Amino acid sequence: MARDYQSIFPKPGTLLHGADYNPEQWLDYPDKLEDDIRLMKEAKCNVMSVGIFSWASLEPEEGTFTFGWLDQILDQFQANGIYAFLASPSGARPAWMSEKYPEVLRVNEHRQRNLHGLRHNHCYTSPVYREKTEQMNTRLAERYAHHPAVIGLHISNEYGGECHCPLCQAAFRKWLKNKYGTLQQLNHDWWTTFWSHTYSSWEQIESPAPHGETMVHGLNLDWKRFVTDQTIDFYEHELRPFREANPKLPATANFMEAFDELDYAKFAKVVDFISWDSYPTWHYAADDTDLAAWVGMNHDWFRAMKDGEPFFLMESTPSTTNWQPLSKLKKPGVHMLSSLQAVAHGSDSVQYFQWRKSRGSSEKFHGSVVDHAGHSETRVFREVAELGQALEAAGELAGTTVQPEVAVIFDTENRWAVKDAQGPRNSGIHYEATVKDHYKAFWKQGVPVDVIGMDKDLSPYKVLVAPMLYMVREGVGEKIAEFVKNGGTLITTYWSGIVDGHDLCFLDGFPGPLREVLGIWSEEIDSLGDGEENTMIKRADVPELGGEYTLTELCDLIHTEGAEVLAAYRDDFYAGRPALTRNRYGGGQAYYIAARPEESFYDDFYASVLRESGVERLVDVPLPHGMTVQKRENNSHQYLFVSNFSEQKQSLTSKKLTGTNLVSGEAVHETLTLPPRGITIIKQSK
Repeated sequence: MARDYQSIFPKPGTLLHGADYNPEQWLDYPDKLEDDIRLMKEAKCNVMSVGIFSWASLEPEEGTFTFGWLDQILDQFQANGIYAFLASPSGARPAWMSEKYPEVLRVNEHRQRNLHGLRHNHCYTSPVYREKTEQMNTRLAERYAHHPAVIGLHISNEYGGECHCPLCQAAFRKWLKNKYGTLQQLNHDWWTTFWSHTYSSWEQIESPAPHGETMVHGLNLDWKRFVTDQTIDFYEHELRPFREANPKLPATANFMEAFDELDYAKFAKVVDFISWDSYPTWHYAADDTDLAAWVGMNHDWFRAMKDGEPFFLMESTPSTTNWQPLSKLKKPGVHMLSSLQAVAHGSDSVQYFQWRKSRGSSEKFHGSVVDHAGHSETRVFREVAELGQALEAAGELAGTTVQPEVAVIFDTENRWAVKDAQGPRNSGIHYEATVKDHYKAFWKQGVPVDVIGMDKDLSPYKVLVAPMLYMVREGVGEKIAEFVKNGGTLITTYWSGIVDGHDLCFLDGFPGPLREVLGIWSEEIDSLGDGEENTMIKRADVPELGGEYTLTELCDLIHTEGAEVLAAYRDDFYAGRPALTRNRYGGGQAYYIAARPEESFYDDFYASVLRESGVERLVDVPLPHGMTVQKRENNSHQYLFVSNFSEQKQSLTSKKLTGTNLVSGEAVHETLTLPPRGITIIKQSK
């Protein structure tokens, strides 16, 4: 039975549509502010994020607070049926604070204190900065925590970065003492006898520095963990005054695409709902299909962080950005398609940066709903309004969810360790691209996927894919073995089961805790240079696969220990050695892909895995290139999103496509034709 969620926002009780709104930039232009409410209603926008980066307008001098402009905006919202995410302004501090209290400014990895400027240029450990944020947030909470227009909290903006000041060094050492207890344990787990780097006092430990220590991988890993924990601690410090004023007000911190400076899986535990900022580079290539799969993977990663609860697209651009290498215009239809892609994967909102284009400074040419011309007679505004109408018609989707039978592991700590391993292929190991390649095979076949960390519960899934699971933290190998024993299907690859949670190599043979369930032993791994290839040749009696597949980058030289060989290498001194194996284990099976294959292998292989494991495909026919299908559901209905990311008109015929077009209300009878970059939502009763 589907899990039913109530929308986290009873008001407005529908899908959210809106933008970051910066009225403080326009206080000298009252005619612009008057136009904004009218234009918001015309675009069917029902929520705005306010107060982001507004500190200097809220406290222009220390201890002098000016809330009148924000009072007026929120009161106008209330009168016009528009709601607000109230932000804390800590993402950038006013100049008076940097001048009077320089300790609030960050110190970089070279131990140089930054000058005033930019964003997030502040120390999360600084008692002064914490005191000032508490003062500001207390006043905001007292004034607005019960304002009828305020439905949620937007704490800071895109947390990121790190500080290496003496305060942070002391906090790091305290964090290490709490984790390890003794220097003896830390020295063992960091393997500091290497290069005679053993620590004899806590004070000797410094954060990684380009002119100091970067070669102790345990130090590098723990510093990243500390930065995540310190950032979360600052988030909770920021949130406390609001919690005290109104404990029922939901709060979030907006995340970023594939961001690895913070471990978002940990952060997800303290926010009330997941939100993220999506800025795909549409039209950089002739075919957007690969990018569409990557964006879908990110949506699924963020959704799975809260066990399938709806997430919120907090920022996107309705047109261009100003910071990407190329500021490409979205072609007609792409705004609708890319926005509803987020909804298809579980978002209950589509929001933008920004509502009205800034007149000056860094983001004056960043895309917006309202351009410098200031009216609604633009292509972008019309497309935003069209989307607003579609979201209004599809409002019943709010609170529905996605419930996949397949999970792909994309673990942030594993990413950190893979990139810091110093081998086997320092010219590019392509962890993210590898995970995407596995994910894309399911995306192309219309199979929903959860993208998870290695610590997640595996019981909801039939298939688990763990590409390059280099790090296997304590208990994870046993959990994966239990999953397979209970009937699950595991697929993992080369460069898996190499180190534990301290980045120490397993001593009983690779792939470490996965060796028994996979039925193999990995003896060596060969690195192929750019342009070098090998070939995988399938066993003659394995009809699920094609004959041969090109292999690149990494080739693992393995021995079977109970596993059967499904394909072998063709070339080099390891010709004839296993390249693909399967091991029966308990009630399930575990596959090992020993090298990086071309895309056609994933298509053929995962089609076979889906048939064997009984995973449902949302349609029962092959999907044309560029098309995919996603599903949201509740206990009474399911909603199929059929998307065409190609440049051609595409048709699809399947009995599973019968239902009602949720936006237009028209009946759909088995055959669906989509224009280039088109999307349809089909409502079906259960």
